[in-house]
Amino acid sequence: MAIFLTEHSRVIVQGMTGAEGMKHTAKMLAAGTAVVGGVNPRKAGRKADVDGTPVPVFGTVAEAMDATGADVSVAFVPPAFTKEAVVQAIDAGIGMCVVITEGVPVHDAAVIWAHATAKGNATRIIGPNCPGIISPGKSNAGIIPADITGAGRIGLVSKSGTLTYQLMYELRDIGFSTCVGIGGDPVIGTTHIDALQAFQDDPETDVIIMIGEIGGDAEERAADHIRRHVTKPVIGYVAGFTAPEGKTMGHAGAIVSGSSGTAQAKKAALEAAGVRVGKTPSEAAALVRQVV
Repeated sequence: MAIFLTEHSRVIVQGMTGAEGMKHTAKMLAAGTAVVGGVNPRKAGRKADVDGTPVPVFGTVAEAMDATGADVSVAFVPPAFTKEAVVQAIDAGIGMCVVITEGVPVHDAAVIWAHATAKGNATRIIGPNCPGIISPGKSNAGIIPADITGAGRIGLVSKSGTLTYQLMYELRDIGFSTCVGIGGDPVIGTTHIDALQAFQDDPETDVIIMIGEIGGDAEERAADHIRRHVTKPVIGYVAGFTAPEGKTMGHAGAIVSGSSGTAQAKKAALEAAGVRVGKTPSEAAALVRQVV
């Protein structure tokens, strides 16, 4: 099994006909993803040639869903238009929208979150500013390289795209059920807690890796959830042990104020919940091997 994304998922790509959309649509198709359409109102009615595969283009998400039965959208839309694109996907009632776009204004991300909530959270939002989600051997929605690991029984949820790739590679001989990059912006859709609970409920995930980073209190809240609701072993890693205090580091959400949001504070909270925390990504991978 897998969480959120399976071999039965039917994917459309908002912004497919742009350079990034075309490049990554081709990679998703090569990975076996059922990409059934693209969305671009200016090119509706055409078929895009994606590395020799004709993919129909629709004017709206609703039209694409009606014609193809799509239940997942991946958004490769410039930041200025991301809010409109994701709100359209939510209004169409698609099951999941994966927002790859970096640089989405925080206010727009908050509007997206509020709109999804007002619609009963019928649409799961992943991102923004994320690499997407992959269930190896089944489907890949986003920009995560599909050839660095195989299917297995590890679940991974991460704020960082590159650290997602590193852990996938280091544990490629064991394999993963699903890897979810939730993004590191201050306002995101799917959280650590959402993914942790889904992995807990997935009978084919045996161990969970949770990658966090400095800034905010998401990891502390996840630690509390793990303590109360997660019985599977969880291995953690928190990026930013050497980050200087008071400076934004990489992701917009990674800012430390005093002792709040530091890597050490997050490590302490996770360890108090029974999570074994590596000081480096490789150490976290070694801890997973011990559990497996």
